[in-house]
Amino acid sequence: MKLGTQNQAFFPENIQEKFAYVKEMGFEGFEIDGKLLVENLEEVKAAIEKTGLPVTTACGGYDGWIGDFIEERRLNGLEEIKAILEALQAVGGQGIVVPAAWGMFTYRLPPMVSPRSQAGDFKAVSESLIYLDKIAGETGTKVYLEPLNRYQDHMINLLSDAQKYIEMNNLENVEIIADFYHMNIEEDSIPEALRTY
Repeated sequence: MKLGTQNQAFFPENIQEKFAYVKEMGFEGFEIDGKLLVENLEEVKAAIEKTGLPVTTACGGYDGWIGDFIEERRLNGLEEIKAILEALQAVGGQGIVVPAAWGMFTYRLPPMVSPRSQAGDFKAVSESLIYLDKIAGETGTKVYLEPLNRYQDHMINLLSDAQKYIEMNNLENVEIIADFYHMNIEEDSIPEALRTY
């Protein structure tokens, strides 16, 4: 098992110093903000070379969810995720972590009626994943689909929800990432969900 970390607010701002700091803490991989990677690609490459600390994945750094209610924002997000996947390819990263959305809507708070149907949700997320599956194939990367808990997203809460998108859309470069925090809220049995999906 290897341990990695996301970027944190208390990490140094300078990219070389940031990578050295993460390495010094004992981490073996860095999950970088996608925007930071794209906008500072050459600096990131130099930091990887100097410290030997790999960028394993990216998370965040784009301005539209794959299940965004606003179509223009969804499409903009897809183009930004494409650029992140291309940058990950350039640094040897494995892929990007994406939820359907975060904090956009929940059935747990008023108005409790989604502005889009469940069929509409499935269509939007499927179109996004089909597009990103192709980009991931071209870049040799993966899209790691992350189910979130019901209080942060209404579309994909269980590992089985994520598996449904992968199977029904015949996705080859989309895989499930299982987050224990969200699973602790949503899954009846974390071990069983991991074994099954």
